[in-house]
Amino acid sequence: MSSSFEAAASSVRDALTGAGRGLVEREAMVELIALSAVAGEHLLVVGPPGTAKSEAVRRTARALGGSYFEYLLGRFTEPSELFGPVDLRKLREGLVETETQDMLPEAEVAFLDEVFLGSTAILNTLLGILNERTFRRGHTRMQCPLRVCVGASNALPEDASLAAFADRFLARIFVEPVPDSRLEELLAGGASLWGEGALPTASLASLDVIAQVAREADLSEVRPHLAHALRSLRTAGVVLSDRRAVKVQKLIAAAAALAGRRTPGTADLWPLVYAVPTKEAQALARDVLRDALAGTENAALPAAALEASAGPLVRARRIANAGQQLLAERPSAGGVEALAAWRLKLEGVARELDAGFSAEVLPDDLKVLRAELASVLAAGAEAPGVEVAG
Repeated sequence: MSSSFEAAASSVRDALTGAGRGLVEREAMVELIALSAVAGEHLLVVGPPGTAKSEAVRRTARALGGSYFEYLLGRFTEPSELFGPVDLRKLREGLVETETQDMLPEAEVAFLDEVFLGSTAILNTLLGILNERTFRRGHTRMQCPLRVCVGASNALPEDASLAAFADRFLARIFVEPVPDSRLEELLAGGASLWGEGALPTASLASLDVIAQVAREADLSEVRPHLAHALRSLRTAGVVLSDRRAVKVQKLIAAAAALAGRRTPGTADLWPLVYAVPTKEAQALARDVLRDALAGTENAALPAAALEASAGPLVRARRIANAGQQLLAERPSAGGVEALAAWRLKLEGVARELDAGFSAEVLPDDLKVLRAELASVLAAGAEAPGVEVAG
């Protein structure tokens, strides 16, 4: 395989497209794993159980290549379950060394589910791996090949003692269950994963080529725009620590490199949103930075870039597309049952719009759609023989 920058970027783009296929509303997560890997940073995924967090990481790891380690942490997880057991042969010689084969210290991509449930001993050892790519335990000292660690949790930790550890995950994404309007896509996409054949794959060599370009990127052009965006966030009450503000430049350079650009520009500012620590602050950041992110463009990471720059409006557009398609597919056959099922889907679209957006903030075209949905549903409620939920 050619190691040229252009070939490497194209290879990774194709691999990410394949990895995201069938993962409804998890495409941005797949892309952020690759972004973090190129930047040499780590990603935290926060969301309820059963939202395909682990599946998205596994598929992305396969797409990127390299050794993979995954573990679900609990209150009673022992350090040896992550880092490896003590080497008994060396122990007889008086040396406490760890056998790390096939364990986290030798992984290139890692996924730690319920990452904040680890003991103090585990988290302290993890800090060295995440920060310095160094594993230290007993007499064992080794450099780790880790490109990216993805941590997952149902919620951000409330314990202040975990704040320093949580801060090591520079990028954060908050996921929700797939909305009603996309349930058919979820079912079809999930079923397609069972019998799926080989998908396009890249290699860590390609990733390293892109990472080198990102490290060498000249950020002087985009830095004033980043500083202005940070000031705007501070004015709105969204304050990033100095460390996060400095490190977000790595995400911006990585976004440009993945898009095939050697010099980052204003089109690459969007990762700043994912460096904001909480879900509520990210929503505010999208609103504050709407003008600054208006020029966002990234063909390699389209879902992540779009979600960062448009936020809830992206979901509103998806819901609107589903509603317009449903209105165009009114059943002409199948009798009362088919019509009732169709109206039930329309109700799902209307509920999603109402739950996520007040009438005041809906764009005009979506207000028209909402009115049309209300009209159809009201007419259905009056039709004899058709029962529609309230």
